[in-house]
Amino acid sequence: MATVRPLPSTPAPPERGPVSGEPQMPDKDTKTTMGTEDTAGDKTIQDSQDLRPSVFHSIKFFVLCHSLLQLAQLMISGYLKSSISTVEKRFGLSSQTSGLLAAFNEVGNTALIVFVSYFGSRVHRPRLIGYGAILVALAGLLMTLPHFISEPYRYDRTSPADMPQDFEASLCLPTASTTAPAPSNGSSCLSYMEAQHLAMVGIMFMAQTLLGVGGVPIQPFGISYIDDFAHNSNSPLYLGILFAVTTMGPGLAYGLGGLMLRLYVDIDRMPEGGISLTSTDPRWVGAWWLGFLISAGIVALAAIPYFFFPREMPKEKHEFHFRQGILAVVSKGEDSSSEQSPEESPKKQDGVAQIEPDLTVIQFIRVFPRVLLRTLRHPIFLLVALAQVCMSCMVAGMATFLPKFLERQFSITASYANMLIGGLSIPSAIVGIVVGGILVKRLHLGPMCCSALCLLGALCCLFFSLPLFFMGCPTHQIAGIIHQPGAQPGLELFPGCMEPCSCPSDDFNPVCDPSTRVEYLTPCQAGCTNRLVQEVLDTSQVFYTNCSCVEGGGPVRAGSCDSACSHLVLPFMFLISLGAAMASVTHTPSFMLILRGVKKEDKTLAVGIQFMLLRVLAWMPSPVIHGSAIDTTCVHWARSCGRRAVCRYYDHDLLRNRFIGLQFFFKTGSLVCFALILAILRQQDKEEETKAATRPGLQQQLLVSGPEKKSEESKV
Repeated sequence: MATVRPLPSTPAPPERGPVSGEPQMPDKDTKTTMGTEDTAGDKTIQDSQDLRPSVFHSIKFFVLCHSLLQLAQLMISGYLKSSISTVEKRFGLSSQTSGLLAAFNEVGNTALIVFVSYFGSRVHRPRLIGYGAILVALAGLLMTLPHFISEPYRYDRTSPADMPQDFEASLCLPTASTTAPAPSNGSSCLSYMEAQHLAMVGIMFMAQTLLGVGGVPIQPFGISYIDDFAHNSNSPLYLGILFAVTTMGPGLAYGLGGLMLRLYVDIDRMPEGGISLTSTDPRWVGAWWLGFLISAGIVALAAIPYFFFPREMPKEKHEFHFRQGILAVVSKGEDSSSEQSPEESPKKQDGVAQIEPDLTVIQFIRVFPRVLLRTLRHPIFLLVALAQVCMSCMVAGMATFLPKFLERQFSITASYANMLIGGLSIPSAIVGIVVGGILVKRLHLGPMCCSALCLLGALCCLFFSLPLFFMGCPTHQIAGIIHQPGAQPGLELFPGCMEPCSCPSDDFNPVCDPSTRVEYLTPCQAGCTNRLVQEVLDTSQVFYTNCSCVEGGGPVRAGSCDSACSHLVLPFMFLISLGAAMASVTHTPSFMLILRGVKKEDKTLAVGIQFMLLRVLAWMPSPVIHGSAIDTTCVHWARSCGRRAVCRYYDHDLLRNRFIGLQFFFKTGSLVCFALILAILRQQDKEEETKAATRPGLQQQLLVSGPEKKSEESKV
């Protein structure tokens, strides 16, 4: 029979020392003899009185702090995805490299997440969460370091400080005036600039790795801490609040990116004469680093309270008397660990503390493969994990490169693309998750109905993605690069127009001929010799005149040609948001299939294995796969120090077909997995009905145990 021990937070009054029925003042010798003991007892009582009203001994305050911390952590980890195209332009990265950079956040996380399940509650969890948050903040500061140690951004071939020379650099000038400095520029570039580029990229890869390492203890330790010390009736509510708040983190990351990318990248070191760029210019680079600075500061502030939370706090006493009366009647046939009174919680914690240290690292490594193989052999678990891997591959690719896709496909700014994603797609995904959870709870869906709901959600998601193949803009006609059949003549039809010019091959200052909608890489390649600035409604518009390569020699406007179908971006995002909502509906029922499908003793490890598979098979490779697919659609690469740098022009039709095609492929994979799950569950039901029909006694037993099984499943 278990003995009930007093709570650690309510120590018994001291019994040492003389006890008298009437108050009396001890003499000096007695005071000297009893001083130590009385002082110790009074101090214990005073300490317990001081701890009770402390806000750091309230699990509700811990839920508030942890919600803010996870919100800030998801915001800083998702901010890179909102500025991925800007980082590519600033440091000359391909989409494959930027996808690998985004995936490195998962490398450090995956390498250490297994140890979290081993350590469990042996460590000081709040303090370790605080250390992890400090590491996340330092990683965010490290991400901004390349901006401060690199040279100011040069949006053309010459120095931004010399403005008149800037304007003349892109014009058609005599050959003798510009050919001389080319060799010296190339030799210095290969030695110094290449080393600097590798150093910047290496710093960002290191920062992303540390960002993943710092995030390892935050979510698992926070959830287990809440579940240990919150009352059993309040724990699901607290975890629901935690998840609801933290799901807003990616949306805030895109919103922050939309605000920061409106500012110029070198806002802290602007040249004296200012800059002649606007946010619509393809050479514009926003202040990508400022968002990391703000997010790191928020994470550092959110980490401070964790160093004041105790290692263990008193179990929450909400509804204790009511629960005690029910437990005396109901808990005989149920698991005592699920509904324990506060007096029994120290025994439960002591039991865990006695069992866990016996499991050494060697024993943990020996047990893990057996349970892993046993779990992976379960067909329902394996198919659900594969379905979620396909869904996560789709989400990871979309979250990383959807802003860049919108910029290139519809010719919108990076700031506007982030605002669309943060305001439409992320809230739709949150609504989908909530709706899926409500359907599972209110309708008391069993495994068969959960699989049917997942199949329906995947089918609707696939249906909404079909029109996306036909919603896009055609590629601009770019002189010397892309010439569409039947279009107006471009540069390739004027072989002699550039002979008197000496156009640098690495210069990029696009201009557009409004009459023919032909785009030229530079005014020099259009044969322009003069520059004209017009002031219209407090804005200056730059034109280039006397252009020998332009039909009729008319003026050309600075900047890329406007897209003829930018109005399609809102319907495109509406379909993307509907697909995200339908895919998110499958989130909760797919988890229920795992929790109800595996053995009871393997549930915790099965969920851990599932998250590990999602990281290894989806979140790590998917950005690299999508980035490589995007790179194959490039038609003009910038060259830097003899290497291929950022892509300047894409084939829009090929980009749309390959990007949406990858999404379609992963959605089809999840649909097939959910269909197989439904077929297996139906087959299992038929086998159970056949067995029940052969044994009449079993039928009556199933009818009696049916309501209990339903209540147990709904409780899970």
